[in-house]
Amino acid sequence: MEKSRERWAELALHPVRIRILRAVAGAELTTRDLVERLPDIPQATLYRHLAALVKAGLLEVVTERRIRGATERVYALPGHGATLDPAALATATPEEHARYFTAFVSSLLSEFSRYLARERIDFVADGVGYHQLVLHLTDAELGEFATGFNAIVGPLLGNEPGNGRTPRLLATILMPADQPTPTGDKQTPEPAGDTGPTRGE
Repeated sequence: MEKSRERWAELALHPVRIRILRAVAGAELTTRDLVERLPDIPQATLYRHLAALVKAGLLEVVTERRIRGATERVYALPGHGATLDPAALATATPEEHARYFTAFVSSLLSEFSRYLARERIDFVADGVGYHQLVLHLTDAELGEFATGFNAIVGPLLGNEPGNGRTPRLLATILMPADQPTPTGDKQTPEPAGDTGPTRGE
């Protein structure tokens, strides 16, 4: 199983393959389009990595067409790169989850790279943020959290484009966190009194 996870990581995290996934994110591109967008990558190398990504399910060939006797393929990220049907999640094997999650993270990298490439970015004004939190929850509390989250987000999914609305990407990842390794009962004593903030805090 560990070798399988390593295989997916090695496949998706290759620098050239990351650039290909970034280029395709949010678009449908032909091989010719990719050659134009990634001119520093030799065509033979590009073709080889495209074949590897398609074989692994990290890219899809959405159409094929004949151009002057040759077959031209059109590539796109698979639908599960952004989301996955709950039924598929329930029945997916660990190897499939590794593939789906790699595609999911790759699509996020692509979207964030596209944002950073804009002529003007303002994290505050654009409402951009990313962070991790660990929540200690019982199963019941987790259910309440999910219900509350869906109650907030659900009505917004029906918003139509326009009317001053900006499309905003919200991605969620929820998984059990590893338990902290016990370090013994010995604790470092806190200094007496309030010393106030130190420089750099």
